[in-house]
Amino acid sequence: MTMTAFDTANNDLLVGILTLVDTALLAGLLLIIIFSGYENFVSKLDIDDHKDRPAWMGKVGFSGLKIKLISAIVAISAVELLKVFISSETLTNTELAWKVGIHLTFVISGVLFSITDYINSKTHNH
Repeated sequence: MTMTAFDTANNDLLVGILTLVDTALLAGLLLIIIFSGYENFVSKLDIDDHKDRPAWMGKVGFSGLKIKLISAIVAISAVELLKVFISSETLTNTELAWKVGIHLTFVISGVLFSITDYINSKTHNH
């Protein structure tokens, strides 16, 4: 089936929107990593109850940071995979299988991180 100019323009618009979503996810992830990493490993930020303070600040520990990180990576991978599906005119089955496999690896890693974090939270420290 051939694509019309209208279909191509719609696909380009959708890919552009997905790129913006991807960029926003990356920017949010970077901010969380920067502020949580600073608070966890360097020093506490002294901004108390300022009205612009994010709700997660001061409450995200190292394990929470890992879960947020893998969740964001899975979301970014899903957006990238969706972009590939939308503009997959020249994509071979092997390339598509690799991209889906990589995405599934991120998803499985995220589930395993969550299970490990859950088990760790249920054990008593000695």
